[in-house]
Amino acid sequence: MCVRLFKLTSTVKVTLKGRGRLAAALVTLALAAFAFLQAGRLLVVEDPLKPATAVVVFGGGVPFRAMEASRVYKQGWAREVWLTKGGVFPADAVLANLEIERMPEYVYSRMVLERLGVPSAAIRVLPERTPNTAEEVRTVARGLDRLGGDRVILVTSSYHTRRVQSLWRKLIGDHPEAIVRYTPDDGFEAGRWWRDSGSAMRVTREWFSLLNGWFGFPMKHEQW
Repeated sequence: MCVRLFKLTSTVKVTLKGRGRLAAALVTLALAAFAFLQAGRLLVVEDPLKPATAVVVFGGGVPFRAMEASRVYKQGWAREVWLTKGGVFPADAVLANLEIERMPEYVYSRMVLERLGVPSAAIRVLPERTPNTAEEVRTVARGLDRLGGDRVILVTSSYHTRRVQSLWRKLIGDHPEAIVRYTPDDGFEAGRWWRDSGSAMRVTREWFSLLNGWFGFPMKHEQW
């Protein structure tokens, strides 16, 4: 009788243990599925607009980021529009050696701004080279410091907003204040990011870069 009771108890324990492992696996799977589906949306943040010293067009996303910056400027939220220069990469050096001129992105952004009615006198190109987002953040903060500004509006693409906000808080802090905005015109669908390769690559890159920043930039890359 005692032997049978012991076997029954052992069987119940094994069954409960197996069910516990199954439940844990199902919960983990559900969380992983939720994280996958929400990965695009979690990258997108936006702050309410406030009056600022300048609205900054972050590099990339031509012409969409400049288009949004022109809207912000014409609504009266900023006195100037700033452009960052970007970096000089190996392909630029090769083209220069071949005597082939490559127009920098900020030149196109300036053309977009002027075409949309932003006065040339209100457009400022920041002098430093900015090969990556972290350097853009530092350059903008230095520009604000030179002018004694306490707030800036940063315009980028929707999938890039979380990283810009995170880098500003990590590298600069709460003062001067950065208001992060995104362009609605870039076509990124946060809720269906896995359906095309371009969006999938953007989301993967952004999460990898966010993790890299959170852990103190252990991986170095000239264009992050």
